[in-house]
Amino acid sequence: MVRWALSVVVALSAVVGLAGPGAAAPPPPPNPGDAEIGAGRQEVDAKAARVGELTGALAEAEARLQHLTDDVAFTMELANKARVDLEAARREADGARREAEAAQVEAAAAARAVEDARDRLDEFAAASFRQGSTVGSLSAYLGASSPQDLLARAQLLGAVGDSSLDAMDDVERARAEGANKDAAARAALALADEKRAAADRAAPDADSARITAQRAQQDQASEARAIQEDKARVEGELDRARGTVEGMEAQRAQYDRWLADKRREEEAAAALAAQQAVQQAAARPAVPVRPVAGPVAGPVGNRVEIVVERALRQLGVRYSWGGGNYDGPTVGIRDWGVGDSYGDYYTVGFDCSGLMMYAFAGVGVHLPHYSGYQHNAGRKVPLSQARRGDLLFWGPGGGTHVALYLGGGMMVEAPYSGSHVRVAPVRYGGVLPYVTRLL
Repeated sequence: MVRWALSVVVALSAVVGLAGPGAAAPPPPPNPGDAEIGAGRQEVDAKAARVGELTGALAEAEARLQHLTDDVAFTMELANKARVDLEAARREADGARREAEAAQVEAAAAARAVEDARDRLDEFAAASFRQGSTVGSLSAYLGASSPQDLLARAQLLGAVGDSSLDAMDDVERARAEGANKDAAARAALALADEKRAAADRAAPDADSARITAQRAQQDQASEARAIQEDKARVEGELDRARGTVEGMEAQRAQYDRWLADKRREEEAAAALAAQQAVQQAAARPAVPVRPVAGPVAGPVGNRVEIVVERALRQLGVRYSWGGGNYDGPTVGIRDWGVGDSYGDYYTVGFDCSGLMMYAFAGVGVHLPHYSGYQHNAGRKVPLSQARRGDLLFWGPGGGTHVALYLGGGMMVEAPYSGSHVRVAPVRYGGVLPYVTRLL
């Protein structure tokens, strides 16, 4: 019994001794000074301000890039328009030339007819003064058997002369009409040649404007990339500066905790063996979440569905500038810029207006291969009243881009070189306030 009591006293003495003031405390952690932490915070503020400046500069550069990208799209469509106009002017000039040549042939034939009629009239007049002929000579009067016969012969001569003069008037009139036709045809040919010459001049000007816009876009893209790289570099420096400050603040907090722990340890050393802490956690029931059903699209007309189905059938077909017609995707054409870098001129695909040409050809609507002309091809309806099958446009006069509205804020489009025909949410930034309704 005595031996057991002695053992308990020794054990309690050991516990108190381990937790008492004589226990070995851990060494204090680093404690950065206020000046050092303040300098670190100033560096963070400076880096953050620089990041803000670069963020603003990048936003401006990207806005400028978007503007130049829209310019490129617009000038590309203008170049496409110039190409379409040039082809039309050449066809008009060829038709006018054929009409002028036909009118010239008619005028020459009329002139020959006048000369022939004049020769016949001259022969008739000459015969009227020669004797020995029944008609057109003096013997026609002298050989009369009676006054009545003489009068009849005079009337016959007059009728023949009048008939010849009338015929002469007719051929003269025909020659005048032929000459007028020839003059009108020549004037039309001259006007058509002027239009073709203007179109010939406009085509390289449009190409030059397109190339200039593409170069400006490329330069702006390089500037935006440089700003983005600079911003990324400064953001890295900002992260490192924040990490340094956070490290010093963490060291300060750790030191403060060390001090607090040391005080608590000293205060509770005598009663450590009698302290116990009990913690309990209460479970909370989960709240079920019920899904919300989305809107259901209403029915649309059969012709609209044919157009939509033809467009959606081309999903995944690549973009090709100048590509597409009423029958489907075609090889694109050179744009001497972005499109060429993606190989549009040797790749089969659609551009935005080419896709619309193919989609609406299924219901007998033949659109021109230029979004600006397609914009004016139907009835204008406010964008807020757009319905499935309407055409959406961007850019001045719809000359930048066109897409087919599917309803529910979605559209199908051939967006740009390097992409493909896709379904996407409507981009309301820059969209024109009116849609074009063809059906």
